[in-house]
Amino acid sequence: MNSGPELTTPRLLLRRWRDTDRAPFAALNADPQVMHHFPATLSRAESDALIDRIEAHFDRHGFGLWAVQHTGTGAFLGFTGLWTPAFDAHFTPTVEIAWRLAHHAWGHGYATEAARRALEYGFTTAGLPEIVSFTAVPNDRSQAVMRRLGMTRDPRDDFDHPVLPAGHPLRRHVLYRTTPGQAA
Repeated sequence: MNSGPELTTPRLLLRRWRDTDRAPFAALNADPQVMHHFPATLSRAESDALIDRIEAHFDRHGFGLWAVQHTGTGAFLGFTGLWTPAFDAHFTPTVEIAWRLAHHAWGHGYATEAARRALEYGFTTAGLPEIVSFTAVPNDRSQAVMRRLGMTRDPRDDFDHPVLPAGHPLRRHVLYRTTPGQAA
């Protein structure tokens, strides 16, 4: 795939995508536990198309959802990074911080570690004035990461995700925000 910015943390490498990431990413996206707070799991074709969209986003914006690799083992863990949502809401246009990790990578602090580094890149290198994050109301694990990152939530910002139909159990979303001086 393409070259571009690589970010490091004490345990992780955030890098552009490789063809060898496609199979483990498809397995991650097909895992019902990982995709519990998303409308559906993804097929291999849908997962591959997502990688293609991520790479195109990097080419357009200079940042995106980096593939996350454990530096000690070389294992592919998922993604973390910066994304521009394509839907209209009261807080768009914006850049969000997002992550999706394989179930075996949960509970080790990888999401927080990688997201902190991506936020730093967003504020210092990309010069973003604000970064948001959002998730379905029941997704307590992601909300905990958002709080550990120093992000704050105003319940008046919560919203119904416009891509999900009325009555869908994941439609209601919480919105967290952070600015350069606020991020932990």
